[in-house]
Amino acid sequence: MKNSTPKGKTTGRNPARNRPAKAVRSENRRDSQKNEDAENMVYGRNSVMETIRSGRTIDKLFVQKGEREGSVVRVIAMARENGITVVEAEKAKLDSMTRSSSHQGVVAITTDFSYCEPEDILAYAEEKGEKPFILLIDGINDPRNLGAIIRTADAAGVHGIILPKRGACGLTATVYKTAAGACEYMKIARVVNISAAIEFLKENNIWIYGTDGEAESDIYDTDLTGAAAIVLGDEGTGLSRLVKERCDRLVSIPMAGNITSLNISVAAGIAMYEKVRQDRQKT
Repeated sequence: MKNSTPKGKTTGRNPARNRPAKAVRSENRRDSQKNEDAENMVYGRNSVMETIRSGRTIDKLFVQKGEREGSVVRVIAMARENGITVVEAEKAKLDSMTRSSSHQGVVAITTDFSYCEPEDILAYAEEKGEKPFILLIDGINDPRNLGAIIRTADAAGVHGIILPKRGACGLTATVYKTAAGACEYMKIARVVNISAAIEFLKENNIWIYGTDGEAESDIYDTDLTGAAAIVLGDEGTGLSRLVKERCDRLVSIPMAGNITSLNISVAAGIAMYEKVRQDRQKT
């Protein structure tokens, strides 16, 4: 907890945070509804290589017939070194499996992604000797946006991401492809209630900053240093009322042009790296 506020900075923080921590229910099972973009499939050369490196169980690797150039050779070698069954298949089959032609000739069938608990994210930050840096997303349906956010979060040093069970896509093949392997290194929790997750983080002395286009506080004039969580709203409707009410502070990203909103993955990147900038400046 900070003892003073830097000149020109605002925090809006409540110093009383002494209640005992409570567990948060999270969703660790795949949705029973059949999803065209399956969670147990990874495609694309870089994504598959990072999945193999991470140690995640791969049941089978499909490789396009005739593909024996460049990084495909490396993917096959890594698979065989790790005892993964390699199966040759026609391009049409891979297109059908992924519902895409951007698989780059390699498709891995994996075990389902293992979501963690919010408590695991805090434990991970403690293991690293760092103050928790967490991202919460109050609804996201575009897997490419989610993949881009995960990739940026990994680069920015975020310890974990918390998603809602409902109103958010899962860790699908498209998410994996867009994240370029970052999913294997990011702790991701799915919870029944984002508001309850926020309360859990507050009980653990983490300050909550919600991004809202109508907020009076400018993100660049707000102190984001220390243990913090940034909350992003739904792509279409933004933060829900209950989530807004539970945030310690709402902040906006200045907009100087004619367009009044940003893509959620772009907004996430700006917010995460503003915190990174402030933390580096303070050390």
